[in-house]
Amino acid sequence: MSTAAKPPKKRPEPQGEILTLPEAAAYLRLAEDAVLEAVHKQRLPARQVRQEWRFLKSAIQEWLRVPEERDFWKTHAGALRDDPYLHDMLDQIYQERGRPMIEEG
Repeated sequence: MSTAAKPPKKRPEPQGEILTLPEAAAYLRLAEDAVLEAVHKQRLPARQVRQEWRFLKSAIQEWLRVPEERDFWKTHAGALRDDPYLHDMLDQIYQERGRPMIEEG
């Protein structure tokens, strides 16, 4: 009986624009469970087709490029302040939701 250690499992090289979970993990240099955690907690774009995950390489690149949503609001929310249509848009949104802009307590 041989006690030699098995060589580590080689990660698949990404092939093309649509990646499987193992390919996306290799592309991101992460473990597969870390990639799935990013899908669920950090909005890494992916699609589950039956029991398998698919990732668009360009979407992963964009996800890496764009800051997280909370950073977006820190840096961009002030840009809406001077929008002349902001109040009208908010009125319309709240009318479509069927509730007032200010909740009465």
